[in-house]
Amino acid sequence: MTKPRARALARTRFAAPAIEGPIEGEVLPATSSAGGAVSAFSFGDPEPVMSRRELIDNLDCWHNGRWYSPPIPMPALTRAAHVSPHHASAIQVKINHLIRDFIPHPMLDVATFEALVLDYLSLANAYVERVPNRLGGAAGVRRALAKYTRRGLVDGDFYFVQKAGQEHRFEPGSVLQLMPPGLDQEIYGVPQWLSALQSAFLNEAAVLFRRRYYLNGSHAGFIMYINEAGLSNADSEAIQTALAKSKGVGNFKNLFLHIPNGKEKGVQLIHPGEAAAKDEFLGIKNTTRDDILAAHRVPPQLLGVVPMNSGGFGDAATASAVFYENEIQPLQRRFLPINDWLGEEVVRFRGREKEVD
Repeated sequence: MTKPRARALARTRFAAPAIEGPIEGEVLPATSSAGGAVSAFSFGDPEPVMSRRELIDNLDCWHNGRWYSPPIPMPALTRAAHVSPHHASAIQVKINHLIRDFIPHPMLDVATFEALVLDYLSLANAYVERVPNRLGGAAGVRRALAKYTRRGLVDGDFYFVQKAGQEHRFEPGSVLQLMPPGLDQEIYGVPQWLSALQSAFLNEAAVLFRRRYYLNGSHAGFIMYINEAGLSNADSEAIQTALAKSKGVGNFKNLFLHIPNGKEKGVQLIHPGEAAAKDEFLGIKNTTRDDILAAHRVPPQLLGVVPMNSGGFGDAATASAVFYENEIQPLQRRFLPINDWLGEEVVRFRGREKEVD
């Protein structure tokens, strides 16, 4: 194994670049055409760091003299694993397929293997720790949480860093790292679904916006606008009384309003929240869902997605068979290096019979 190459960067991790233009809460002075001063005020919530594109731009590994830090913060990836139901479900589908065919071994049980697969699919890194026996061999293997495991500068060294100042150094050669190859560095794996992360954040933002829209409690039901010169104060009070009585027991009753010699559009109902409600919620949800599933390469019928057309998604059994051959079998092979490392076949899978037409 060659010594990993990495660049030590003297910079602050994930520092936001200079932003041109107005910032949140900044008052922008301007001058109107009539010569009067006009002020425009921009307001809103601060943009979360995880939703910035810079999250996937700084893919270099820096080190502190003992271990390398991941190119993407592991806590950010663990939070991103739950950002969308389709994203989390796609990961779980792959886990279920692997667990279905996995053959338990005295050195590697189903629970440990499932945990390793979860780390590999969610964080693109899985760490297998050898448990020694009294004779110096291996009594079994266990999972070292990928969120806290760090690769040392010395080949074969790994550290468990859960809290600052409380790191634990594994015995040299006692940990095996499983990871997919990366383009920017060869120290840590980078999730393949990273390209769909922005779509997952947009999916979450659409849901949060809709929730805030319904829960903020500041929406007026409607405004009754009456523009009739012949409407007296007594008539206006009668309308108010009728509307007031529509609450409680009298709700959902029809209101009859007759204005002799009234004008067209003399009475209008204005809904203040109608414009805000007409967002592209369903379009955003469906589009971002497709992006997420494309990144995971999981057929939608395997996730319980309801088709929007009459033709549906096709036969689920056929989709499952193709998914198994194209995704699950290659994923099984990525865990076979454990056997070579231990010198014993502890990772085994049952074969599946092909569907007969």
